[in-house]
Amino acid sequence: MAAAVSSVVRRVEELGDLAQAHIQQLIIIFLFLIDHFLIRASAALEKLKLLCGEEKECSNPSNLLELYTQAILDMTYFEENKLVDEDFPEDSSQKVKELISFLSEPEILVKENNMHPKHCNLLGDELLECLSWRRGALLYMYCHSLTKRREWLLRKSSLLKKYLVDGISYLLQMLNYRCPIQLNEGVSFQDLDTAKLLSAGIFSDIHLLAMMYSGEMCYWGSKYCADQQPENHDMDADVSGASCTTQKEPLDFREVGEKILKKYVSVCEGPLKEQEWNTTNAKQILNFFHHRCN
Repeated sequence: MAAAVSSVVRRVEELGDLAQAHIQQLIIIFLFLIDHFLIRASAALEKLKLLCGEEKECSNPSNLLELYTQAILDMTYFEENKLVDEDFPEDSSQKVKELISFLSEPEILVKENNMHPKHCNLLGDELLECLSWRRGALLYMYCHSLTKRREWLLRKSSLLKKYLVDGISYLLQMLNYRCPIQLNEGVSFQDLDTAKLLSAGIFSDIHLLAMMYSGEMCYWGSKYCADQQPENHDMDADVSGASCTTQKEPLDFREVGEKILKKYVSVCEGPLKEQEWNTTNAKQILNFFHHRCN
């Protein structure tokens, strides 16, 4: 066990050094830009370096991994914002892959070292959800930009399909980390609407956005990739990074999209009716699926 802990600490330290070097490179590239997220990430990595320098057998790998993960989330957030602000320039694919790789490292590290049968015990559900959300949301934004490029779609619709399937997989993964709260006599809630949300597995606004994003990506898949032959899809580590589940069956865009958007509309017009979540786009997509099916 001590050897396994030391191995994780060494690897986290190596990854932290690489991330710190990447941050310094970003600072130089952007002419010594002072950015809150880069500063916070750099500070976290400096703290990580100090902790990793202590006696490794006494180190807590969970704490180190959490610190590294928080730094990665901040560092990649800065770069994601730059891509979005620039509407993903033509040569963005390599940068997107790089960011997906960074955001996948924490999961990969835990799996490689078999620290626990359920690696979520080391990272925690919230961080795992955040890592999956950030990867899925990044691919959603990238695909949204690509769908506006007609010539690119004509030449590379198969590549769009891969990005869509990967993005949907990350978002569904994010939605499935925590089990819905089972309502029974032993569980009491002061607010019935909150109880309904928790029983539906909706724990935050981000969960709702993940539902809408995945539904919209299913729509793009049905619209732009429908003529392609379905293929079994295994997560490609070079592009998509770590995943808790591998999509063995072909992803049916219409089936998945209908299921999740119907749930989204039901929740928004039910427990969240007073919050005025917009369901217009979701209903238009559901109508598209209905006519496509018929």
